[in-house]
Amino acid sequence: MKSFRYLDVIIGLFVAVLLISNLASSAKIVELGPFVYDGGTLLFPLSYIFGDVLTEVYGYSASRRVIWIGFATLLLMTVVMAVVGGLPGNADWLGPDGFGQAAYNKILGSTPRIAAGSLVAFWAGSFLNDFLLAKLKVLTNGRWLWMRTIGSTLVGEGVDTLIFCVVAFLGTMPNDVLWSIVWSNYVFKVGLEVVLTPLTYLVVAWLKRAEGVDAYDRNTNFNPFRVERA
Repeated sequence: MKSFRYLDVIIGLFVAVLLISNLASSAKIVELGPFVYDGGTLLFPLSYIFGDVLTEVYGYSASRRVIWIGFATLLLMTVVMAVVGGLPGNADWLGPDGFGQAAYNKILGSTPRIAAGSLVAFWAGSFLNDFLLAKLKVLTNGRWLWMRTIGSTLVGEGVDTLIFCVVAFLGTMPNDVLWSIVWSNYVFKVGLEVVLTPLTYLVVAWLKRAEGVDAYDRNTNFNPFRVERA
């Protein structure tokens, strides 16, 4: 992979979106009109837009590398939260009724399960999204970007949302609430992809000019476990 001017910025923003959205998912379930979301849904769909931009501009190999970077940082966060939660708390922090530890467990104690669901869901959904986008770009000879980004998101976000919600929340809430979260998340994520399509066009066009690259994955090895060195 050659050196690019803006790839590191995109990687940094992508990792920030991934970590913040996972913490928000454990913090609160929100209700907006008929929709019920975990808090991270407000931000997490941007990770798929980053994936679209990475694959469209830099190619599948670059997006594959970034997915693994995100996977590693999320795993690290999960381990740290679990270790901190298991360490003995300071008496002043705990309070007379152990309120501090209860509050930690309430907000961050569920993070390992949510992060486990997110790890599996993110891995499967992101690779599926980027694979389909790369293949469709070759098949369409780079035309109809809107069709390719939305089409790949319909599949990738569907797999991601179902896996995440089932692993993270099954058994912790009534099933009707769980499935409400599933369809609400899916509708919101795909809807955001559609709404932000004009912005995706602008960012992709600008990056292609700035970086001098427009990758086509005609001879790419799509094995998700093969990660080239930078």
